[in-house]
Amino acid sequence: MKGGEGSGEVGLQQGFCCRELELREFPDKYVIRSLDPSLPDQAFAVSRSDGGIKSLTGDAISESPSKVSQIFGVVGILRLISGTYILVITSREEIGTYFDSPIYSAKSMRFLSCHKAWRTSQEKRDEGYFMSLLRIVESTPGLYYSYELDLTLNLQRSCKLDEVRLSKPLWKQADPRYIWNKTLLEDLIEHKLDAFIIPIIQGSFRTIDFTLKHLPAKISLISRRCNRRLGTRMWRRGANLEGDTANFIETEQLLELEGFKFSFLQVRGSIPLLWEQIVDLSYKPRLRIIGHGETAKVVERHFNDLIQRYGNIVVLDLTDEHGDEGQLSCAYAAEMEKLSHVRYVSFDFHCHCAKGRLDNLKILYDEISEDFQKQGYFLINSEGVILQEQRGVTRANCIDCLDRTNVTQCYLARKSLNSQLQKIGAFSSTDCISLYVDIDEAFKMLWAEHGDEISLEYTGTHALKGDLVRYGKQTMSGWIKDGITALSRYYLNNFQDGLRQDALDLISGRYDANRTGPPFQLKDSFSQGGLRRIFFPQFY
Repeated sequence: MKGGEGSGEVGLQQGFCCRELELREFPDKYVIRSLDPSLPDQAFAVSRSDGGIKSLTGDAISESPSKVSQIFGVVGILRLISGTYILVITSREEIGTYFDSPIYSAKSMRFLSCHKAWRTSQEKRDEGYFMSLLRIVESTPGLYYSYELDLTLNLQRSCKLDEVRLSKPLWKQADPRYIWNKTLLEDLIEHKLDAFIIPIIQGSFRTIDFTLKHLPAKISLISRRCNRRLGTRMWRRGANLEGDTANFIETEQLLELEGFKFSFLQVRGSIPLLWEQIVDLSYKPRLRIIGHGETAKVVERHFNDLIQRYGNIVVLDLTDEHGDEGQLSCAYAAEMEKLSHVRYVSFDFHCHCAKGRLDNLKILYDEISEDFQKQGYFLINSEGVILQEQRGVTRANCIDCLDRTNVTQCYLARKSLNSQLQKIGAFSSTDCISLYVDIDEAFKMLWAEHGDEISLEYTGTHALKGDLVRYGKQTMSGWIKDGITALSRYYLNNFQDGLRQDALDLISGRYDANRTGPPFQLKDSFSQGGLRRIFFPQFY
């Protein structure tokens, strides 16, 4: 039985995608066909003159191509002023397995151009700028996918899929908010090219295998970045009017041991108010709260959505109590007082954990421990029977939702892991992961590398405070590394991230790129990146 109360199964979804593809380049078209024995006779063509798409059957093209190469997936199709661009995966790396299915990282991508003739010199300049953005998209870090199963759903949600949904193509099973290439897939979906449609997540996927008391075990850490407010650090802050926040990420820690499978979820996201931090060449630009009559509704929309998806929510606000952060934190606390069904906890991380006093996170844990234990985790046995469900999540934030947040989430994930191992008798009530040095070190490294990757996607640099996760204290080399990283962030914020923001807006569908209107027509008035390029052109 699958998905009923108290039972479920972890099985491969049936909507497989083509694992290996052949790209044939002709003077008038591109042809992409499946080399996958399980999906033969699957192919489609894209015209190089007008971007028209045509489904093909078998080896329908008789003439010889000018070039043939192997590709590993079609990320999607983007239509710009001069024509169509097809984004394909040109190299991949298998980085682990997710319940016995291979997981791949997209190591390199390439846009295939289907150009129309430029009509004016302005169109040519506009398209030239768009092409510079596409080069940025091609080097996007942290993209993961599977040909066999959907990575956008956590284990608890996956186990509750019914047979009808499992029989559908992968993209129909997926949670749209976590599909990084959602907008790029629209043309493929319209032409019913299901075998070529791969839902890709941006975030992190890492695993460690180890032996615990002579038993093989595995921990996987997977993060899924929400696509509803994609952006870079200074250029995408806070919430939009719909309640979607910047840098919103669902993180799932999975444990497999003796046939048992555990899942523990946490989320992070920018403070869900309307606020910004406009780059102005200063080292730390001022935070500005945007006064708006919809603010209370924005906060309510955000948390109603979280409650619907996760259940009970405990908010962990890790920002400073003083300065600009303190003013933002106070405004946040004031709005949270209006939501009696959500618990809000303020914890000044920099004050409590100054000079590497990471043990002081116990103060925070003691305050939330009762709620934390009630939220629990998800557990199924080897037969797929659901033994326990997670009934809520903690929602952590600092300002960037990176460094302080990652340290705190790692601490809570360790607490949950200890509880899980005690649950099935692998640990006694006094045992903890820190007593097993090799496992503990691997666990710390897992979370530290995860934090680096999430930070790289949002800021362009590795995380700060990585030593607190790796070693439980700050080292001299760590202080130096953090200083260099902070300077790198300053440079990127002021001179590079605006371009990256435009690239993200372009592939997220926030720009209307067409011949009849301005090439930078934003659909979302709170998409600050493009507006900055209008009002602050001196930074470009």
